Amino acid sequence: MFGRSAKPLSGRYLSFAEREEIALLRARGSSMQEVARRLGRAASMISRELRRNAATRSGGLEYRATTAQWHAERSARRPKPGKLAINAALRTYVEERLAGTVVATSGRPVPGPTVYWKGRRHGRRKDRRWAKAWSPEQIARRLPVDFPDDDNMRISHEAIYQALFVQGRGALRRELTACLRTGRPLRIPRARAHCRGKAFISPEIMISKRPPEPADRAVPGHWEGDLILGLGSSAIGTLVERTTRFTLLLHLPRMPDYGRNARIKNGPALAGHGADAVRDAIMRTIITLPDQLRRSLTWDQGAEMAQHARLKIDTGVQVFFCDPQSPWQRGTNENTNGLLRQYFPKGTDLSLHSAEQIVAVAATLNSRPRKTLGWKTPAEALDRLLLSADKNRVATNV
Repeated sequence: MFGRSAKPLSGRYLSFAEREEIALLRARGSSMQEVARRLGRAASMISRELRRNAATRSGGLEYRATTAQWHAERSARRPKPGKLAINAALRTYVEERLAGTVVATSGRPVPGPTVYWKGRRHGRRKDRRWAKAWSPEQIARRLPVDFPDDDNMRISHEAIYQALFVQGRGALRRELTACLRTGRPLRIPRARAHCRGKAFISPEIMISKRPPEPADRAVPGHWEGDLILGLGSSAIGTLVERTTRFTLLLHLPRMPDYGRNARIKNGPALAGHGADAVRDAIMRTIITLPDQLRRSLTWDQGAEMAQHARLKIDTGVQVFFCDPQSPWQRGTNENTNGLLRQYFPKGTDLSLHSAEQIVAVAATLNSRPRKTLGWKTPAEALDRLLLSADKNRVATNV
């Protein structure tokens, strides 16, 4: 017999007194809905209680308070042995789908190349290897298909993740994390990753606080910006005007010490696209525009915009930030970046391009007719808007 826990139960769980009340009401013939109303509980909770904790020794499902309390306390004991630890067939099935070898049509195993993880942006990962690499959710959803009549061959994807990552529940070998698509040796809760904020971003400069004027594209001067990255952390900055799709490119050369000296902690980014370098490049480029074309700039939450407050002071441009992992909030800029990849392909060293070459590419893009502009070019659309603004200013002065 299990002893009663000294820790009092929270209101989430039924107490022994409530179980006695359930037994009395059920003996009088009360329905589950009536019992739930009398106890102030959900009917589904009463249904689960009668199904899980009823006495079964007599062959029926008679409900007794003491027996139900015994069942509840036994179920609440921790730690419980995991399903994968006690079910060898289930464990073998899961391991085979996670780490099973890739085979050719002839049946010959194909080991694949050894790929070492070199990325630093998202923490350490396991070195990758070729395997079947089913996701835990795919494994969990496939089990009822492969074993429709065997209830023992059931497990949730969360239980598989815990068997891989949680110490003490490691029924699966830890090295199998290399077969997950991310390859993470440690699990990062999704909610924590999404809530991670940037110190330089405050709620009043998020895109939700941006005035409605930029959204309808009727008034020029609202820009979207980003970096396109290349080999060796090289980068080129992009600015796109929302109304005319006019594009400006930022030359971000590497610093002289790049590749020779180690970067100093909290020092300038030697790759050339640190916060100070991006701020100066935007200021040099956008300050040449008339005031009516310097209204706002929308950027993602990259650290290269940490100097946005200084940028606003120097140029008068109000900077707004998109929500995390929401590139569609800068759709015009994302589309333009795709067009620019024709000239600056992924995996190439973007630092090899001079400022003159970058300006030439921007001019080429701005002279390309666009369907969304009625087959006018961005340069023509911008000139028309500036000419219209000058005429209105002259008419107002007269």
